This record gives sequence, C-alpha cells and structure tokens, in this order.
Amino acid sequence: VQLQASGGGLVQAGGSLRLSCAASGRTFSTYAMGWFRQAPGKERAFVAFISWNGISTYYANSVKGRFTISRDNAKNMVYLQMNSLKPEDTAVYYCAARSGSVYSTGPQEYRYWGQGTLVTVSS
Repeated sequence: VQLQASGGGLVQAGGSLRLSCAASGRTFSTYAMGWFRQAPGKERAFVAFISWNGISTYYANSVKGRFTISRDNAKNMVYLQMNSLKPEDTAVYYCAARSGSVYSTGPQEYRYWGQGTLVTVSS
C-alpha cells in the first residue's frame, strides 16, 4: 500500500482543515488506518484511528470532539476533518496503514506511511 497525504496549510486558530490520504493498491479496504502528527522537537504522536470497515474510530484525548476520521473504501481514501484548530495542533500530519483490525496507537504497529503534510495554526 502506498499512501499520500495532502490538505495541510496555514489556518488561523478556530479554523478548519480537511486532510486527505490517497492509497494505492487493491487491498486498501483490508487495512486499518491511522493519523499521526509530529511537532518540531517532539515524537510522532497518535491522533486518530479507523477500522478497515469504518465502524470503529478512536481519538487522542487532545483532539476528541474536534477531529473526525473517516474513510471511503470505494475511493481508497481516508480523511481527517479538523475543526476548532489550536496553535498546539501545529505539526506534520501523517497517515498510516496497518494490517488487522485491532486498535493501536503505537507508530511501530503501522507498516505503511504517507509522506506527511504540514498543518500550521496561527494564534
């Protein structure tokens, strides 16, 4: 599976962005997907998870209620809708895929990664 993230940019605090992750490969629908982010000088951190069928979703406490992960298996796409953005959301955002259906927040559990897209939230 090859992944390509897009949709990042500069937005004011309180604004919204929607990130997209395009996947190649006919087996995309069998992978669980996650979004992670990495701020300057910090480790890569879990943001959101969605199961292969889209039924189960999980979020980091810091984004719960503001971010929504979704997927469209017919289009091989995963999305991250980000609302009420805060300056602390500034980071490079990555989409990632893992085999199986078990929920995981650990980056090491994800085998395939996109290249990242930068989100900058100004105060």
